[in-house]
Amino acid sequence: MTNIDANHAATTSGLAIREKVMGKEHVQRSLEEASDFSRAIQELVTDFAWGRIWTRAGLNLRTRSMLNLAMLTALNRNHELAGHVRGALNNGVTETEIQEVLIQAMVYCGAPAALESFRVAEQAIILYNAENNS
Repeated sequence: MTNIDANHAATTSGLAIREKVMGKEHVQRSLEEASDFSRAIQELVTDFAWGRIWTRAGLNLRTRSMLNLAMLTALNRNHELAGHVRGALNNGVTETEIQEVLIQAMVYCGAPAALESFRVAEQAIILYNAENNS
């Protein structure tokens, strides 16, 4: 397999897993709204993060989602956190498990980070439930 073939395979599998986790509409919107400037990072994230990391066999999608919630809390990346709360729910992570991940993160990241993550997660869960229970 050439590098071009490998890149194509990673991009194809990355797009599929990204849509499965984050939702097709969200992913399509992100790609369609990408400017000429930001298109390169969208393509790189799809190829590398989603196509080469999320597709690895060592962890299931639920576990990867829970790890992301903790890491995004640690990094205070709330916009990404909201999207990954939705992704975690899509991957079968329960609201209780999301709470527990954020409580665990509080011990290592501090109360302010966890409090903000709880606010972000709660709003994301409310929106997710409204969209999926109607």
